[in-house]
Amino acid sequence: MPHLRFRAVEPSMVQTLSKTLIDELEPHMACPREDFTFEYLYTTFYHEGEVSRAYPFVEILWFDRGQEVKNAVVQIITRQVRDVIGEDIDVAVIFSALNKQDYYDNGEHY
Repeated sequence: MPHLRFRAVEPSMVQTLSKTLIDELEPHMACPREDFTFEYLYTTFYHEGEVSRAYPFVEILWFDRGQEVKNAVVQIITRQVRDVIGEDIDVAVIFSALNKQDYYDNGEHY
């Protein structure tokens, strides 16, 4: 844990980010590399009855680590997504804090 979900980016970009983001995020998140998960979600966005192009959207499910860490993580993700895409675009990053008592791994909660 943490679990990062990516929308409106190519799967190959998520594959690339799954290495470079761990390298940079691991010290901020204070968790081992093997606890990070990356997921590509195929999505279609709509606006005004038409299919529309969306900007990258990253959802992070994690155990809250405080505002300072959150701010650092957002800066890292935004920069790296822009670097991979190759343009200065909007990047949405949204956090969903998980409660340790509600998260189970192999039948045991944290």
